[in-house]
Amino acid sequence: MKLKRRRNLVKALDILDQPIRFNPFLFSRTFLLWALLGLIGGAIAGVYWIVLEFLTHKISIFEGWEVIPVMAVCGLLAGLVIHFIGDPGEIHLIVNNIRFNKGKLDPKNNPSMIISSLLCVASGGSLGPEAPLVQVTGSTGTWLGKVFRLKGEDLRSMSIAGMASGFTALFGAPLGGSLFSLEILHHKHAVEYYKAIIPALVASCFSYLVFAIIIQLGLGATWKVASYEYAGVFDFGYAVLFAMAATAIGWAFIFCIKFFKNLFNKKPLPIYVKTLIGGILLGLISYYFPITRYFGHEEINELLAGDFALQALIAILIFKILAISITVTSGWRGGFIIPLFFVGATLGLIIHTIFPETNLTLTIVSCMAGINACVTRTPMSTTILLATLTGFTYFIPILFASLTGYFLAPRIPFISSQLEKVKE
Repeated sequence: MKLKRRRNLVKALDILDQPIRFNPFLFSRTFLLWALLGLIGGAIAGVYWIVLEFLTHKISIFEGWEVIPVMAVCGLLAGLVIHFIGDPGEIHLIVNNIRFNKGKLDPKNNPSMIISSLLCVASGGSLGPEAPLVQVTGSTGTWLGKVFRLKGEDLRSMSIAGMASGFTALFGAPLGGSLFSLEILHHKHAVEYYKAIIPALVASCFSYLVFAIIIQLGLGATWKVASYEYAGVFDFGYAVLFAMAATAIGWAFIFCIKFFKNLFNKKPLPIYVKTLIGGILLGLISYYFPITRYFGHEEINELLAGDFALQALIAILIFKILAISITVTSGWRGGFIIPLFFVGATLGLIIHTIFPETNLTLTIVSCMAGINACVTRTPMSTTILLATLTGFTYFIPILFASLTGYFLAPRIPFISSQLEKVKE
């Protein structure tokens, strides 16, 4: 025994005599590039958010009937920006470029995306800033990768990490933002670019830090739902049932999008004419239902705190879906994740009003998860995002609802570029 102890002591002393070796990623060129990208992405997101809040505050003074001409003018201006500066594309183009263009996102259309999206989001369009931020920070990742002569999967990973940094800044969820940037690119049931998860996580963390410093962001839930108390295994069944109802609404939303898309494409109109028509229609909806104006970041709390009758909630649900559909198909720029969460929250309130014995928080969060997973096909990131944004600490019911929406989604996805296989 004494000999064994001496041998162990000698081994320990030998280990202590050796120099300390860090993880090969630590302080390496690759790690520093990911961190630098996160810092730049957070700064871009912070400046974008400050400008967006400034414009929103200035435009929000127009109320009542005034919202109709204001939104029409903003739509016209956004269309003129797209017409003369360039079409920045939509989420379909981002996904296609990551998958089929060697992971390259072109930054040349960023000025058009930034200006047009600021006009659309600040004036009250039913699309959020997540898509513009993903486009701008993702293309920044491509640019930074080219500066340092990255190629292949390294360049693609930089683009994906940039996307994650922009998405994370808005939602305040580094893990959820990183997973979303991977899931939104998947084909069928596979997360194809899982090699980019560490770059995305590193960039997201640094981005969130910078964004939080710039806008003085604190920790905690964004949307104020009541605390949830687990009542038994039947809660999982309820989560699935609520998600099934939300999935049905998701199907209706997708068909509504297709209807308005066909309507706007019947005649070859200039983009500024489409955005003008969209602005007029959105102004009319906002005039009669003010809570449907804007993308829902603040309006979800207003909805949860309000005491709306059943008929009012049904009307809000219908016209919010119409507002999102018109915003998407008329050429307005922005993202539809938070607006979908608003629709899910409205449906949850409707179900709870009809069946008051249901748990309100479980109903709302399950509906939000179901509809978002149905449309975007991102069950993992949807679960984590909602847990972060609502403070709903029980992951499993949300996961049940997200998977329900995911597997009951239409065969042809809303983001059509998720359907085809990679041709590389």
